[in-house]
Amino acid sequence: SRIEEKPYSEVEMSYVKQGEEALQKSISILSDQDNWKTEIVAANGDKVLSKVLPDIGKVFKLEVVLDQYPDRLYGELVDNMEQMGDWNPNVKQVKILQRIGQDTMVTHEMAAETAGNIVGPRDFVSVRCAKRRGSTCFLAGMSTRYTGMPEQKGFIRAENGPTCIVLRPNAEDPTKTKFTWLLSIDLKGWLPKTIINQVLSQTQMDFAQHLRDRMETIALPC
Repeated sequence: SRIEEKPYSEVEMSYVKQGEEALQKSISILSDQDNWKTEIVAANGDKVLSKVLPDIGKVFKLEVVLDQYPDRLYGELVDNMEQMGDWNPNVKQVKILQRIGQDTMVTHEMAAETAGNIVGPRDFVSVRCAKRRGSTCFLAGMSTRYTGMPEQKGFIRAENGPTCIVLRPNAEDPTKTKFTWLLSIDLKGWLPKTIINQVLSQTQMDFAQHLRDRMETIALPC
């Protein structure tokens, strides 16, 4: 007897569509190379760029090269997503609230306050869509509503999206990964734009370094 695959409910289908929409919007933003402005460049070549989009506002783009195969990074960022709080001090916790099929999930992320508590603790409820297209991997997301995760005491519920991490083999050396992270966040609350821009750029730079450190500490498979 063949096991019937359970069809998605209307709510699940809406999450799948939101995830797809986050991915398509992100790809569209990243594929337009014009008008990006440099925010930070590190000594090792890591850089954050930004641009202002009429319908979204300011978006940030981290571009780095990591000495890792894309598959290893994908495994850490997607399969081990809930462990991110163990190695990224900017994240307190990531919890998968619901999985829908192979590619889509609803997550709750609690972000730590910044140094000096300039930006207090924030949390996000997001739908995420993980896809592979050939040798390129995508992890896209955007804010969503989830009845099982109301606003949390002590946290401001911020909104994100579209956001997307893109992993592709580096053209010069396929054992390395060209890592791109598109970030679009509304932190909510009363914060000057200069502080928001500085915090978001720095958060992306920090993430690249924490991810490097994490991948170096994980033992290579035998």
